[in-house]
Amino acid sequence: MKKKYSGLIVLFMAWSMNAQEVLTVENCRQMAISHNKTLQIAQENVNAAKELKKAAFTQFFPNFSANGTYTWNEKNLSLLSEDKYLPVYNMSANGTPNYAGSWNNSWTMVNGSPVPLDATGVPFNPKTNPEKILWKNYALLPKDAMEFDIQNVFAGTVGFVQPLFMGGKIMELNKIAKYGENLAEAQKENKEHELLIEVDEAYWRVVSLENKIKLAKEYRALVAKVEENVKIMIEEGVATKADALKVRVKLNEADVTVARAENGLSLSRMALNQLCGLPLDAVYTLNDENLVKETVVPQLIPVEQALQNRPEITALTQLQNIAKSNEKLMYSRFLPTIALSGNYMVSNPNVYNGYENEFGGMFTVGVVAHVPLFHFGDKIHTLNAAKAQSRIATMQLDETKEKMQLQIKQTSYKVAESLKKQTTTQHNVEQADENLKYATDGFEEGVISSTDLLGAQTAWLSAKSDNIDALIEIRLCDLYLQKSQGTLSIAAATNNKIQKTDKK
Repeated sequence: MKKKYSGLIVLFMAWSMNAQEVLTVENCRQMAISHNKTLQIAQENVNAAKELKKAAFTQFFPNFSANGTYTWNEKNLSLLSEDKYLPVYNMSANGTPNYAGSWNNSWTMVNGSPVPLDATGVPFNPKTNPEKILWKNYALLPKDAMEFDIQNVFAGTVGFVQPLFMGGKIMELNKIAKYGENLAEAQKENKEHELLIEVDEAYWRVVSLENKIKLAKEYRALVAKVEENVKIMIEEGVATKADALKVRVKLNEADVTVARAENGLSLSRMALNQLCGLPLDAVYTLNDENLVKETVVPQLIPVEQALQNRPEITALTQLQNIAKSNEKLMYSRFLPTIALSGNYMVSNPNVYNGYENEFGGMFTVGVVAHVPLFHFGDKIHTLNAAKAQSRIATMQLDETKEKMQLQIKQTSYKVAESLKKQTTTQHNVEQADENLKYATDGFEEGVISSTDLLGAQTAWLSAKSDNIDALIEIRLCDLYLQKSQGTLSIAAATNNKIQKTDKK
């Protein structure tokens, strides 16, 4: 589709170089849709909604995560304070540890050799024999054995959480995401319809002004011819300067009408070019510049079907669905949640094996349950607010349906009215043509004054102009009927039966 639109843009941009190119209303619609920034934004909203829908679906699956840390500590970990010793022992004369009755003995050899004993088995006292031996304690658990190197700590965790029961939250979030996608699609379609209406109005405005310029020039030519005849009649003495002044005033008015129509056409063409993404000074011919009479048979469809076709109703329906799902989501906050969790934890120093300087880890698996108890009415208030929003969405939908039913009736009546107006204005044109012919012949024969001829010409101009308006109106009314019934599409071909005949 994008390639198609890109090709159209390239083609139509080249048309500005060639005044002979012809644009149809279908061409203008396609260019406008490919160029319009509002529609591009609407498409991006659709893309975003699709991604959010995919994201919501992933909530059914487990959530995996990994964490890693590194910490530098100034000191090592010690389970004993400074100069603190656990129970000690001394060595017997034969070199074996002597525990019995030795827990309060504070003396042992520095070099680890057995302590000399006297005849009774009592160690020599260093206070009385300082020149012979030195003494030291032997701790059962020395201080250095209770100190661990934790200056460089590495830790990591890999885990998952699998929702088991979330009170319906995940289900409703997925529904909301789906409704959000449908809402974005409906909003895009509505923007598309609005753009088509805008393009068609600009297109037919140009067609109308093209025809009115031709008509204004024809009228000026008629008045100019009268002026020439009046000049001759003044020379012949059968007309007065007052007659010439009356004709001159009409001729000036005709010049103003032509200039006003040309200025309006220039602005209307620029507006259409801007909508289509063409240069403002692009020159082209519109396919429908030669207006023809149309007979439109309105194709009315059942109201319920028309309402289903309307993107506005679709959008409001999705908003109603979102409001209802949000209400259920608020209900779910009262329910407990259950999830399965698992982790694998690793560290260095290995906290699972005596703080050895090596990596070590273990697995953990568990079930996590969260039960809401009391939150000072927070959940009640939010639930009530959600209920109110749901009621609002329902009332907005019902009100819009009523308005659109009325709109369908009004547009169908306007189509019928425009058909009658077209027939009436066509009869008026035929009568104005005949009246102008009789007035022109009578003026040339001298039985009709210039004033009467100018009046006939003015009536002819008015009838022709009204007929152009009627021919444009019937096309726009049919367009509005399609819009009200939701049958408007990019293709200009209408579902209504249209018979075209040559304009008389």
